[in-house]
Amino acid sequence: MAYEISDSVTIAASPAEVYDLVSDVTRTGEWSAQCRRAEWDSDDRGDGATFTGHNHRDGREWSTVSEVTAALPGEEFSWRVTSSGTRWGFRMEPVNRREDATVLTEFTAFTGEGEAYFRQKYGDDAASQEADRRDAATYGITDTLQNIKGILEG
Repeated sequence: MAYEISDSVTIAASPAEVYDLVSDVTRTGEWSAQCRRAEWDSDDRGDGATFTGHNHRDGREWSTVSEVTAALPGEEFSWRVTSSGTRWGFRMEPVNRREDATVLTEFTAFTGEGEAYFRQKYGDDAASQEADRRDAATYGITDTLQNIKGILEG
């Protein structure tokens, strides 16, 4: 059940401002419905850096370690969850080459690596767990983008 999901929103802020916010993983709890907080695992912030996210959903709590796969100021900030291989990230594009408005896209991709991880972890319940994660991502991405827009536009 590999899948890719994305959604976009236009924000009245420059791509640089948007990047500065979404790449600060310590602020993730301000906009994410699931990740309550995150912290960097070292002083590094570029490609290959890792951070730990602490998540909560439906009375369940867990933590994941993620590795930054793209740290391109004003363009993209993305990461890979090391346990499942699930990819997440944000892409920024200026609106009509303007510097005061950005199309922000959040995306996720659950790959064959994630399917194998879920089969190993959840056994016969893997498909149900994957469907649950997909639903959470579908609604969570839209909510996350609206929360980020609210933070940046005040």
